[in-house]
Order: sequence, then structure tokens, then C-alpha cells
Amino acid sequence: MQIAMIQDRIVPLNELSDAYMDRGTYFGDGVYEVVRSYDGRIFALAEHLTRLARSLNEIGIAGVDINEIRRRVEQAYEAASIADAKIYFHITRGSQFRSHVAPRDLAPNFFLTVTELADDTEQKERGIAVSTFPDWRWARCDIKSLNLLPNVLARMDAEKNGCAEAILVDEKGYITEGAGSAFFAVSAQQRRLVTRRLGRKILPSITRRFVIEIAYEAGLTVLEKAITPAQALRANELFIVVTTRDIVPVVEFDGERIGTGRPGEYTKWLMNEFRKLVLSARW
Repeated sequence: MQIAMIQDRIVPLNELSDAYMDRGTYFGDGVYEVVRSYDGRIFALAEHLTRLARSLNEIGIAGVDINEIRRRVEQAYEAASIADAKIYFHITRGSQFRSHVAPRDLAPNFFLTVTELADDTEQKERGIAVSTFPDWRWARCDIKSLNLLPNVLARMDAEKNGCAEAILVDEKGYITEGAGSAFFAVSAQQRRLVTRRLGRKILPSITRRFVIEIAYEAGLTVLEKAITPAQALRANELFIVVTTRDIVPVVEFDGERIGTGRPGEYTKWLMNEFRKLVLSARW
């Protein structure tokens, strides 16, 4: 008899729930998105769904109606009734007995959670410490894949070092992005933001895109280029951007103080402008 064991319970394999047969569990064979709401409104859902559709296409998961995904997200959010919520959802290739190759007619699986966002006021007011870690991820970081073990290891190392985020460094010694965020440096003298150019080594961050738009509208310049940790240490200001916390100042990098050791003026200005954007009638 073919069997499975869940904890200490033996179950006939043909009675096993599809949830245990999910290719996302076996292979990380799926993609995901995280969106958030501000004061009762979901921010940038269309942009996130566009990225989801691209990720699905890149890994060949077909048969997903993006309009239906939008409906589910909005329905779940309304049912949760959380003003400031984190909405996580993923789509996997489906459930089957473990095999690297999936049947072409396998139905994708969908999973979603809505949870309350923690208060991040202190981090925004005081800034955070970050530490560097080798970028051990795969070669298609532009796909928002469920394969996040290198990110997990990097974040665990950062926590061990008393830091809130890990900044990943590639094999050539250049910063790619954070384990769960995009990374920016600020040159106050040149009124310039510096961040790595989009490509296969980083995720096309939605928050990154809006920060760059805000910067251009204010007359700041944006230089998209890779920098080293040593160059980051010489920046006047550093910050990370991530959907669930938008802009977070970085005041310590690998144990060294950045600028005055407090959130910088450009970072605070961008945070304020971003807040105006998310609360505007545009959304």
C-alpha cells in the first residue's frame, strides 16, 4: 500500500489532501504577490496583478484569469475588514503525486491570506540597521517565485546581527537588493537617488517604481547603477522600499553609521510624498 505520513499519522496516499500534494511545497513551483491597504483602500493592485501575470507567463503556468484573481483579492479584503492590511496570495502549478514534470492539464492552486500590518512608526522615525549577505539566489530574480530559501537565510543572518534587513551582494561585489526590499542610496550634494538597474538580478519592485516617479516629479535625478557596500557607506542617506512598509530609512550599514545616524532629509521628504500618493484620489 502506498502511504504518506503527516507528523506521526499514516494516511493512504490516495486519501491525502491536495494541499499536501501541492507542487509549491515540493518544488517551490509557483509565484506570489503581496499587496497592502492604506486606510481601507488597496494600493496599486493593478500594478501587482500585472507583475503576477508576467511571473506566471515566465514560468509557464497557464489558465489563470487575472480578473478573477482581482475579484478574489477584493472579496477577501472586504470580508477581513482590516483598514491597514497585508494581503498575500500565491498561485502554484497545482497538486499531483511528486514528479518534476507536470501534466499539461493540471489545474493551478490559489491561496490567500489577509492579516493586520504591524505598526512600523518606530522604524520610520528612528531608521533601521542592515547588514550585507551573499546573494545566493537563482538567476531569475525578476520572477516573484516561491523559491525564497536564500532570502530566508539572509534575513536570519541579519536578525542574528541585530539588523532589520539583509542587503544582498552578488559575486562581483555589487549590491543587488534587500532580502525583501529594494535598496536606494542618496547623494545630497547631487540631489540624486542611486539604485540598481532593473534586470534579471532584481525584482521589478512596485514601490521602487513609485519612489522613482516621485523623485523625478520633484526634480531629483535617479541614477540606475550597481554600487558596492563601500560606496553605500559613503552615501549621505540610505533607505529600503517594500510594499508592506513603503520607505524605511537605513541609519546603520554593516555596523557603520550612515550620515548623522538619523533618517535623512531627502528620505523623510520622500516618505511624506509617498504618503500623500497612497492617500490621494488616484487610488
